[in-house]
Amino acid sequence: MRPTGSLHLGHYHGALKNWVRLQDDYECFYFVADWHALTTHYEEREVIEKNVYEMVIDWLAAGLDPDKSTIFIQSRLPEHAELFTLLAMGTPLGWLERVPTYKDQIEKLKDRDLATYGFLGYPLLQAADILIYKANFVPVGEDQSSHVELTREVARRFNNLYGRANSFEALVAAALTKLGKDDARYFEKQRKAFGETGAAEALAKGEGMVKKAAANVAGWTAADGELLLGHLKGSGKTVLTEPQALHTEVLRLPGLDGAKMSKSYGNAVLMRDEPTEVTKKIRGMVTDPARARRTDPGDPNKCPVWQFHKLYSDEATQEWVVQGCTTAGIGCLDCKQPVIDAIVKEQQPWRERAAAFTANPKQVHWIVEMGTERARTVARQTMKDVREAMGLNY
Repeated sequence: MRPTGSLHLGHYHGALKNWVRLQDDYECFYFVADWHALTTHYEEREVIEKNVYEMVIDWLAAGLDPDKSTIFIQSRLPEHAELFTLLAMGTPLGWLERVPTYKDQIEKLKDRDLATYGFLGYPLLQAADILIYKANFVPVGEDQSSHVELTREVARRFNNLYGRANSFEALVAAALTKLGKDDARYFEKQRKAFGETGAAEALAKGEGMVKKAAANVAGWTAADGELLLGHLKGSGKTVLTEPQALHTEVLRLPGLDGAKMSKSYGNAVLMRDEPTEVTKKIRGMVTDPARARRTDPGDPNKCPVWQFHKLYSDEATQEWVVQGCTTAGIGCLDCKQPVIDAIVKEQQPWRERAAAFTANPKQVHWIVEMGTERARTVARQTMKDVREAMGLNY
């Protein structure tokens, strides 16, 4: 996440609660994207440090566990910048210009000068952020899928450019010989089928043959398997892993005015807002414009508060809201109270956990420091592989 300071409920329900869940099932890397913040806010250096640690505290308060996840700061790892630079040498300019969010952000942020190399290149920096950890999955909503697809294309191009050793064909032939004639013929059949049609079944059968060889063929090595997998997919040695988008549930909460929740719009409920502040904000939230008076019936589907009920209220409460709103049996303030109660209840453990970190900022710095060192170990190994593939290990 870009460091925007304290997070709001939209951040939590849109991404952060998925992060907390995923850390129990995967080895997860979560980082503060402070370089990315500079691609659009390069003139606002004064607030970056404060925003970084405020955001990390919210991550920890929400339930991210530094013993389960690697939490770190992007700019502390120059390896990200090195991989970004090396990938830039072989990435076509048109790939960056066609990213949907590029023109969209230029249109939305007309008040900022975004005619910079950094802004044009941010999807490639994002690709480097992912590829340097050889990630298998990236948790994103549907609207971010294009970034993951670009990352896959960048990895594929890199592998094609630098994954093949001069002796690649001879090495592949030697590995096929180890398989034996029948299995080698079967493998080649699947490779051709995948190359011609892209059939997932052919790819799976070819990969299954490599896995079988690893378990049963005498003298088989990991290098043999990697060579044949590269041959199967039409590339050379897999230096960089092509990640998959892991589509997670993304709930888009409206803000207090019905627009997208955003601190810059002044319409957000923060994760650590005090109960009195939550009450004040939700009570002032816009509702169905048809309910100008208490006696006017309304339509929940036209009311932003209803989106909160769908998230926070049980079935009985939702039925009560629909019945009361459409018949004018309840007022808007009556409708809002269960939402207020549910948000305050949800926030209580966040505030308690955050208070401990706020009182001991050195602990937060230590958590980030430890996470950064863990990330550095992985990043350095990837860069060793990349430099070797590109002939830069002299």
